[in-house]
Amino acid sequence: MKIRVLGSGAGGGFPQWNCNCRNCHGVRHHTIRATPRTQSSIAVSTDNRNWLLFNTSPDILAQLHASPEIQPKEGVRDTGIKAIMLIDSQIDHTTGLLMLREGKPLDVYCTEMVKQDLSTGFPVFKMLEDYCTVNHHPIPCDGSSFTIPGIEDLRFYTHALKSKAPPYSPHRNDPHDGDNVGVIIEQISTGKKVYYSPGLGEIEPHVMNAMQAADCVMVDGTFWTDDEMSSQNISPKKAREIGHLPQSGEGGMIEILNKVENTRKILIHINNTNPILDEDSDQRKILDAAGIEVSYDGMEIIL
Repeated sequence: MKIRVLGSGAGGGFPQWNCNCRNCHGVRHHTIRATPRTQSSIAVSTDNRNWLLFNTSPDILAQLHASPEIQPKEGVRDTGIKAIMLIDSQIDHTTGLLMLREGKPLDVYCTEMVKQDLSTGFPVFKMLEDYCTVNHHPIPCDGSSFTIPGIEDLRFYTHALKSKAPPYSPHRNDPHDGDNVGVIIEQISTGKKVYYSPGLGEIEPHVMNAMQAADCVMVDGTFWTDDEMSSQNISPKKAREIGHLPQSGEGGMIEILNKVENTRKILIHINNTNPILDEDSDQRKILDAAGIEVSYDGMEIIL
């Protein structure tokens, strides 16, 4: 199984277009050692020919241009993308659907709650009706398994996570199972497993079980501290308030991942304010000492 990181940044990417925080200023002016990142997305394949795309960020076109193995295959207009799985309905994970409108109908796998949001509050599915159209395939929230036609030798298990729907969702303040999911990706022939969850606000027992059973985890790396944005006068919102478990502190992601043994640990969906983007920072050294990797665009994981 090959996992390719198309984008490793959080919403807005890195540097963010209108941000002058230490990180964004530093990467623009080369005063820190850091690498730009597009918005979070991965692609998975077992044959390097047929790919499942997880999330479609606003940067999807640039990401595909940087990943020639996924694009064009045989026809005059063709693609290696056989299907798309959406883990939530957030703008930074779904806007890219509009950039894929010139082709065949899109086979999109997502929960009923995500479908509702993308048909009402942010009606991307309806917008595409006059273009390529969308074939929606519902996915479970209870951890049960399913396969996807055209994606060979892979089985998927999706489970609900505690989180809020996006601000534009009709049920923003009325959370439902399926607003956000984590997914176990299993290669059937080898039994190798990846756990992918770029938005984690709480480590429920089924989440911990999934991480401990995986050969590789790719999980929420958005913020270093709970008050990261408020301490930089960017936003009064705390990390946990918007559904992201910070890495540091009691009960943080580092503490959680230290309990996961014999597993490759990778952070993804990294906000532009996070000091781990500075490769020489003390925070990055803490991650290195803990054996936790920081994903980057173009990173490939082979299991």
